[in-house]
Amino acid sequence: MDVSQYLEIFLDEAREHLQNLNTRIMELESDPESMDTINEIFRAAHSLKGMAGTMGYSRMQTLTHDMENVFSEVRNGNLKVVPEMVDLLFKCLDALEEYTDNIQNSADEGTNDNEPLIRQLNDFLSGRDGGVKQGNTAHAPAAESAAPDDGAGNKWDEISLEDSQIRVIKEARNQGKNIYGLNVRIHEACILKAARAFLVFKAVEGLGEIIISDPSAQDVEDEKFDRDFTLIILSDAELDQVIAAASAVSEIERVVGAPIELENNKNYSAADEAEESPAPEEVKQVSAQPSESAAEPAAAASAPAAAPAAAPKNDVKKPASNKPVVNRTVRVDIEKLDSLMNLVSELIIAKNSLVAASSQEETAVNSAFNEQIEYLESVTTNLHESVMKVRMVPIESVVTKFPRMIRDLSKKLDKKMELYMSGEETELDRTVVDEIGDPLMHLLRNSADHGLESAEVRAMRGKPAVGSIFLDAYQEGNNVIIEVRDDGNGIDVEAVKAKAIERGAITPEQAANMTDKEIISLLFLPSFSTAKQVTDVSGRGVGLDVVKSKIESLSGEVEVKSQLGVGSTWTVRLPLTLAIIQALMVVVGDEKYAISLGSIQTLEDIPASDVKLVQNKEVIHLRGSVIPLIRLNKVLDVESSNKDEANLIVVIVKKGDQLAGLVIDELIGQQEIVIKSLGKYIRQCKFISGATILGDGEIALILDANALI
Repeated sequence: MDVSQYLEIFLDEAREHLQNLNTRIMELESDPESMDTINEIFRAAHSLKGMAGTMGYSRMQTLTHDMENVFSEVRNGNLKVVPEMVDLLFKCLDALEEYTDNIQNSADEGTNDNEPLIRQLNDFLSGRDGGVKQGNTAHAPAAESAAPDDGAGNKWDEISLEDSQIRVIKEARNQGKNIYGLNVRIHEACILKAARAFLVFKAVEGLGEIIISDPSAQDVEDEKFDRDFTLIILSDAELDQVIAAASAVSEIERVVGAPIELENNKNYSAADEAEESPAPEEVKQVSAQPSESAAEPAAAASAPAAAPAAAPKNDVKKPASNKPVVNRTVRVDIEKLDSLMNLVSELIIAKNSLVAASSQEETAVNSAFNEQIEYLESVTTNLHESVMKVRMVPIESVVTKFPRMIRDLSKKLDKKMELYMSGEETELDRTVVDEIGDPLMHLLRNSADHGLESAEVRAMRGKPAVGSIFLDAYQEGNNVIIEVRDDGNGIDVEAVKAKAIERGAITPEQAANMTDKEIISLLFLPSFSTAKQVTDVSGRGVGLDVVKSKIESLSGEVEVKSQLGVGSTWTVRLPLTLAIIQALMVVVGDEKYAISLGSIQTLEDIPASDVKLVQNKEVIHLRGSVIPLIRLNKVLDVESSNKDEANLIVVIVKKGDQLAGLVIDELIGQQEIVIKSLGKYIRQCKFISGATILGDGEIALILDANALI
């Protein structure tokens, strides 16, 4: 057993606490008197400190401990929240994020002690007004904490001992070894109970041998226990040493111990023991409080903050049963989900094989076979939906860091701005959520730096002094739409055109014939920027290029609408999932292709005589709209297999507000397909997004309608 096995859990929990601290400190800045916010910040800092200490990251623990001390004084009314304190706390959070990144990359927190930050935190503590001593009374252990819980001192006597274990205890006692019972209670606010328990096991094993634990060591490792566990150990050390070693572990509320007397055990018969046993000694207890702990200095340093975290329990209703309440959420490794998804994929392929077999004449009449097909289809569909629900996570995990970023940009750029968010509960596939953070960050920075005007310009234009940036997310069919809007200057099309001509991206003749939308799309070119000077915020022309390439790699699209002097709207459209989709199977030439149903509007049977030419491009007039035609046989460079030249089979697809008609040779029907990546094999052909395996074993390429339009 190694602490490193908890590394992933630690990183997940640490990032959650850091994000919570970011959010809460933002709230505290707007409402410095909110005690609920202050208490929440204190609890998060306390938990993070304990986790860092458990994992052995001393620098991270020290910095968090000093932050906790500051908030302890704020909570006690000895310190007031001022803007300088908020700025310092945000710097501390940045340092903690740096520690976390280092741990993720190398399992080591690094060598930066962040002494200037710690010094500034201590300066806040030393500069408080007169009530230091009085404030410390809040950390004094409560009277009831000194007394052991009923039954805590003899829980080891309730452990069922096997004959072999009894013999070992007898033999050890005859050899003069000490046999101790130890009951350890973990703090109620502890996050990583199993990790804390493991460290107690390790500390105790350094002084002796553990005969038995209750619950078992495996159950403790799997966190199948409430708050306390009991050990029976053999040791040459004194009881006080064993208790001190166990209580030195962070987040241990209490350690109770006493010598074992076999006669008191529930399944031990006195007839089995011949010799007289000495009278039991008084039960000894160490509470993890600064006034009683004789543990190591590191443990004593973290102890003062442990007491306040033990919030009053008067308002907490305990369940009637002693069974611990099981959390209704679970963390699942993404690799396990991917493995499950692959199994579902194979199941769907097997279903498609059966469907293909059922179309043959000899099996078509077999009703039992068809019933099995229907049942299998129902099972696979339900399984697919269940797996997808497991993979779906709210985008909240990504967007919650943006208010802090906008706050920092507001100070750096000397612009007043506010970020308004909606739809944080909108869910996306985990794979997609992990990748959209950077594109959205670039869009927001672009709105803050280039979009919003200075306070003077906004005043001249009659706009509010505080600029507004909006981040909205919502689901639309099989896609999720994320919009970034601002009420700033908008995009100056003429400036973009002039810059493009200057760089040689387009010629003046081309610029004269381009629409505003086409000119604005030039902003997505690599290294293209209209900024007059490069700053540490923007100006290098890499932001929008990154946005476009990343979104397209996720099978999504990004478009922009802008009005000069009014503002801009950046729209990102992403698929709900990248694994299994509903698709329309078509034939072009001699090959089968798949088109995602999410992109399809309608299917049309168009007479060839209705096809017109506009600027040498084929179009059709359909229900009041002029729709360009794209002949897939020409795009794919294959010979058409459509024998009916009088009529065309047209698939109407949509990209944003654009429509296009894809001319196919033959229609097969709707099918659930598994998307398989082509990897590095096909890079140049952007309109092919992947491949799938059909029921008969054939390979069908998946056409990306967005790239075709």
